[in-house]
Amino acid sequence: MEKAYTTILENTGEDITRPGLVDTPKRAAKAMKYLTRGYEQSLDDVVNGAIFPSDIDEMILVKDIELYSLCEHHLLPFIGKCHVGYLPTGKVLGLSKVARIVDMYARRLQIQENLTKEIAQAIMEVTNASGVAVIVEAKHMCMMMRGVEKQNSSMKTSVMLGTLRSDPRTRTEFLSLVGQ
Repeated sequence: MEKAYTTILENTGEDITRPGLVDTPKRAAKAMKYLTRGYEQSLDDVVNGAIFPSDIDEMILVKDIELYSLCEHHLLPFIGKCHVGYLPTGKVLGLSKVARIVDMYARRLQIQENLTKEIAQAIMEVTNASGVAVIVEAKHMCMMMRGVEKQNSSMKTSVMLGTLRSDPRTRTEFLSLVGQ
């Protein structure tokens, strides 16, 4: 990866021997590995058994989980927040694990639409909830720094599964709790 970054820098017309760039290929490669560390994680590893029995059957909502991802089309960041709600059926997920699931999928090359769906499906899979809802709101540098250069644009995506999709009352409750 270092060699690839060296080639990229050279192709921009930069002098890779100048002091500020001497170690840049190494730093950039290390940063890219960190920014895409979600490929090295699995859902089982992230959850790590943190599923607990519970007789709670009311909505659980984790709101405003910050996320950082890279657009798979331009390798530019998109930055935002995620709201995750689910209706448990006998077991609940450890609170920090919800955020870790968001991070695992966000730390892969992504489009926001797929990221939202992957998070929802993962929460459904590990909790066996009767319903799951995920909303992601993000600002995309590929739209802000290049192309149309729209600085105030943002994108919202949502995925509703199970009763959160089929029952308007639970969907409305989730949206109300999130403030949408």
